[in-house]
Amino acid sequence: MRKKEIKKYAKPYGKKEKVLNYTSNTYQLTRPNKVDAVMALIRECQPKALEEWEKFYFEKAYTKSKDKIKITKKTLDELGERLYAKITEVVIPEWTAAFEALTLQDCKDYIYEVTIVRTFDGFLLEKSVINDGLAKSFPEIEFEESDPELDHAGDIDYIGKIGNNAFGIQIKPITANANFGNYKITEKMSSSFQSFEDKYGGKVFVIFSTRTGDKKVIVNKEVIEEIKREIERLSNINNR
Repeated sequence: MRKKEIKKYAKPYGKKEKVLNYTSNTYQLTRPNKVDAVMALIRECQPKALEEWEKFYFEKAYTKSKDKIKITKKTLDELGERLYAKITEVVIPEWTAAFEALTLQDCKDYIYEVTIVRTFDGFLLEKSVINDGLAKSFPEIEFEESDPELDHAGDIDYIGKIGNNAFGIQIKPITANANFGNYKITEKMSSSFQSFEDKYGGKVFVIFSTRTGDKKVIVNKEVIEEIKREIERLSNINNR
């Protein structure tokens, strides 16, 4: 039996998609504090048609901010205007300057940096986050590197074992010019995370880390409490 194709309603933007996506993510124009938690809303709505979802959204959506603001079509238009301003006034001039300054040696150096130097930095970062962070917070848990032969390889760096179950850890570096609020789980990652949960019973947690002096510190510190709750949940399962 042929798999039923899912109709897509989204407008294609072609090559413009990359610059629109980059700018929107960089300036967080579609974050919950601007457009509400849209996936949570659509799951609440369970629409059968696009028009049903649109009506529900404009009835229910508020900015996830200290002073909640009702979201209207005008709100989205204003965000679109901000997006255009950021692209034309900031992104295009910055990229144009980068293109003009780019050299063949930059490209050679970059490939070397990504392959050798940044891989080494990432390796040290992972070790520090686990050994100096999680292992000290949760001394009862055995942490080990993820098996590179498994389906989730590349998307999950470490696993924390709890009896017959385990939870996963993905470690991401945050530089001075980055913001973990821009991070998005790709379809491939989502599939890997789900595959891991199906196999081991535990969730996957993304940890963002940065260097402070000689130490690597966890930026999204709330993840520690989330991991603690998951450890308690998996421990209860194992004790049944």
